[in-house]
Amino acid sequence: MTKCQDLFDKLVEVIAALRGENGCPWDKEQTHSTLTSSLLEETYEVIEAIDADDSAKLREELGDLLMQVVLHAQIAQDENKFNIGDVIQTVTEKLIRRHPHVFGDVQVENVAHVLSNWEAIKGSEESFQDRKSLMDGIPIQFPSLVRARKIQSKASRVGFDWKRGEDVLPKIQEEFEELQNSMDSSEQADIEMEIGDLLFSIVNLSRFLNVDPENALRKVNEKFIRRFKMMESEIKSQGKRFEDYDLEGLDEFWEKAKRNTM
Repeated sequence: MTKCQDLFDKLVEVIAALRGENGCPWDKEQTHSTLTSSLLEETYEVIEAIDADDSAKLREELGDLLMQVVLHAQIAQDENKFNIGDVIQTVTEKLIRRHPHVFGDVQVENVAHVLSNWEAIKGSEESFQDRKSLMDGIPIQFPSLVRARKIQSKASRVGFDWKRGEDVLPKIQEEFEELQNSMDSSEQADIEMEIGDLLFSIVNLSRFLNVDPENALRKVNEKFIRRFKMMESEIKSQGKRFEDYDLEGLDEFWEKAKRNTM
């Protein structure tokens, strides 16, 4: 514990020095707002390392993400709002409060009971008291697929939900047909809305199937890139360019790439 504490203290000292009088001009200019894109970037790089099952990369990226946390806390301290100690104390108290089955005498039977207690405790906390709707508190900054799933999960808690995943399939078909009809009308606003409705319904199905839609789409994106790169390599090896083939010819390369990649 002492070594970890010493290392963490050193990181806090380094960040404070970077923001100090003789520190780095770039670091001294940063605000919470200017760092939001960096915070997101570091988060996604952590996810990338996890997906790659790369422990060395994960260690590095977690460090970069931790640096972001300490830097935001230092900015707040410079503004006399809070410091890194306050951040740690807040999350520690929250974890203890929301786990009475571990740190108290509450008995739980299963994971569902744990989650039910978690939501009840969270709802009683001061930071949640001002929320007038169940839908309040879902950050609009979330990726849209993530936010859709959060919205649906909250609605499900009060019984506004399909009974089974199979029940969502006719809804998906209905939204698909409405999209087709909107395409016939060529009204761009209607087409956009219907595509949104279709995506929302697909996210609903993924929730019932315990599939994270954001992860699923990310993996499909990577699969497409792998296959496309294989197409590129094959075409270049023949001294050709994409422009030398029609769609039928390119499809032959694509099918070959599919057979040779996951």
